[in-house]
Parts: sequence; C-alpha cells; structure tokens
Amino acid sequence: MNLQISLIQTIDALLPQTQCGLCGHRDGCLPYAKSMAEGEAANKCIPGGQPVADALAQLLQRPRLIAEASVWPIQSDGRPQRMKAIIREDECIGCTKCISACPVDAIIGSGKLMHSILTDLCTGCELCIAPCPVDCIDLVEDHQAVPDDALRIIEQNDLRQRYYAHIQREEKQRSKRKGPVVRADIDTALFSQFSTSSSSIISPTVVHSTPETLTPVDAKSTIELAKIRTQIKKLEKQLSVREDAQKRMQLAEYHQQLMLLQGA
Repeated sequence: MNLQISLIQTIDALLPQTQCGLCGHRDGCLPYAKSMAEGEAANKCIPGGQPVADALAQLLQRPRLIAEASVWPIQSDGRPQRMKAIIREDECIGCTKCISACPVDAIIGSGKLMHSILTDLCTGCELCIAPCPVDCIDLVEDHQAVPDDALRIIEQNDLRQRYYAHIQREEKQRSKRKGPVVRADIDTALFSQFSTSSSSIISPTVVHSTPETLTPVDAKSTIELAKIRTQIKKLEKQLSVREDAQKRMQLAEYHQQLMLLQGA
C-alpha cells in the first residue's frame, strides 16, 4: 500500500494543482493521480498540456499520448496560456457563490458586498464562472513571465496546500451550509488516507502537504500574501530596469516574509 501511495504522490507532484476538474475528476488533481496509478490515461490534464502528458508517460513507462487540447493558445513552455479570473466588481451582487467554488480561496468578499479575486492566487480553473448568477466573471490572459521549473514547483506546493486547507474548511461547514453545493463531493477518504500515510517525501525538491498537517489560511493571511507578492513583482520589475541596493534589500526582506507566511 505504501508503494501505491508513493506512486500517487509522485504523479500528483507532476500535476499543476489547478484543481480545475477538466480531467474529469472534479474533486482535484489527487483523485486523477490515483486513477492514473490504477490505469487511467495520462494525457487528460489540460492545463499541464503536452509537457505534463510526456512527463507522466515517462514516469509510468507508458507510450506517449497527445495531450487533450485546450481552448487557449500554447505558451513558450508548451503548456496552454495561463488564465486569470477577474470580477466586474460594479456588477457583483455579493452572493458568495464564487467564493465557495474557488478551490484555492483566491476570492474575498462577504454576503451582499462586492467580491474581488486575488489574481496572484487565481489558477484560472473557471470553477467560479458557472455559479455566478449575474455572469460578472471573465477570464483574461496572465501576462506574467512563464515560470521556470523551480518556481512552478513552489506554486504547485502552495496551491496543493491551499486546496487541502479549503477542503478542511468546506467539510466543517458543509452541514451548516444553506443552498446548493457548487463543488463536487470531496473524496475525504482519499485525502485522509494520505494524511495518515507514513510514506516519506519522494523528492527533496517537492514538498508533499497533507490535510492533517495543514493550517487553514484565513482571509487576513491571504490578503497579506497577495500584498507581499505584489510588492515583490513591483520591485523585480524596477530592478530589471535599474539596479538599486536598497530595493534589492527590500526584495530580499519581502521574500523572507513570504516564506514565513507560507510556513516555509
């Protein structure tokens, strides 16, 4: 059983952690990883595109398959264009349905108050669009630089942790929620199995978070993380034009704050 869990974790580490359900597994990347370990085709991750399909084929020692096509153009790294959701805030009625739908808690707001999407955290999964009763959410291209492999691993680990924290909170609130559930029922038994697994981390470059070890990210921390990421990008852009020792020190401090907030 431990070997099977390790294989699923290794597969899951290759997936982009958008938790979008486009592969057919609406409750996230981990269930698709489990299904692939049991024989399902490894070319269904649309956000991962051909690079992920090829990496999975190599890992699983299977023939290379053409990745299922995305509706978005292909980036320089061979993956589909990264997208971000934005809310036309003047049209938002504050229904909170998009907040419950977001798998990584990238939307903030309260009932009958305007909502906003923290675009730095948005994965472009599209899950917030369908529940919106006034159709005020759009997808736009993410014009940030395509991340390298090291940054992508950091992003995926962060998204995985945010999703597991989201699951924990949603399960606690499920019995009290009024109205329809906009996401699929979560396979809590699967995630629980990984939280109780004693298997070690597979690769020193990949951090595997589990529901049992996560601390839910509250709204204050989410906003603080978004602010720090914004400052980091601003300073990096300024330093790319002109080097400045003081700004370089500020950038280092922001990176340190970011690591502390993320529990690094």
